[in-house]
Amino acid sequence: MKTLTYLPLILSVALLTQISAPAQTATVPNAAVASETDPVKTELNSLVDKVKSKLKAGTTTEAGLADEIKGFDNLIIKNPTANPETLAQVALLKAMLYLQVFEDTQKGSALLQKIKTDYPTSKLAGKVDGMLTQITKRAEAKKMQTALAPGAAFPDFNVTSLTGQPLSVAALKGKVVLLDFWATWCGPCRAELPNVIATYGKFHSKGFEVIGVSLDSDHAKLEAFLKKQDGMVWPQFFDGQGWSNQLAVKYGVESIPFTVLIGPDGKVIGTELRGDALGAAVEKALAKK
Repeated sequence: MKTLTYLPLILSVALLTQISAPAQTATVPNAAVASETDPVKTELNSLVDKVKSKLKAGTTTEAGLADEIKGFDNLIIKNPTANPETLAQVALLKAMLYLQVFEDTQKGSALLQKIKTDYPTSKLAGKVDGMLTQITKRAEAKKMQTALAPGAAFPDFNVTSLTGQPLSVAALKGKVVLLDFWATWCGPCRAELPNVIATYGKFHSKGFEVIGVSLDSDHAKLEAFLKKQDGMVWPQFFDGQGWSNQLAVKYGVESIPFTVLIGPDGKVIGTELRGDALGAAVEKALAKK
């Protein structure tokens, strides 16, 4: 449910309303604590509580949250001389509703830009450009993830492996290929690795290949890790850029481990396949060759 996906973000943004609250209130988790000296914050915290309650109840539409949106607007209108930082926080919360709950990037981005115009001296105004950059990246990532839908032709790459060899999915035409995004510092990746190694060992001779994409930044640490892994003999792409890894950016990877399974015909079979699901999908794809 979308509510569960975005509620943590709303809660974290809500904590911005406590920036100038007394220090002792900072220990209260996931709570909007009213400032004793700022009536705008008091009302804002009340609005945040109402938003949180509605999100928990499953209300995630603009119409369903119309009263709260109007409340944000009225709070700004009624307090034109209030602390610009506080008013910028009100505007930010409204913008985040549009961006993260209503998924209206155009309107949400416009509301963020308005913070720069209306409250240029606020700390938040200085962060708007960075927020907009991240929004653009997320939109591009979402678009690319759509391109990796099952049945879609895999948008290939041409890079060089860790050992200097040409690397692409097209070069493995007729094989079932797993593109595995991971890193040595990623606990879940390391936990899944034995399963990938076992799947590779079981099906490699039948036409299964793996291409690793390491989001590490330390070449020496990656090399040392690979030398210790029995059975992890497939090629790796590494450019030392971490989350800015060329292929991670190309395919909109926002979390790891992330996998893409590609069939012998060059079409995507599925993504995020792990555990028993990976072995089953590989076996089924090989049976169709």
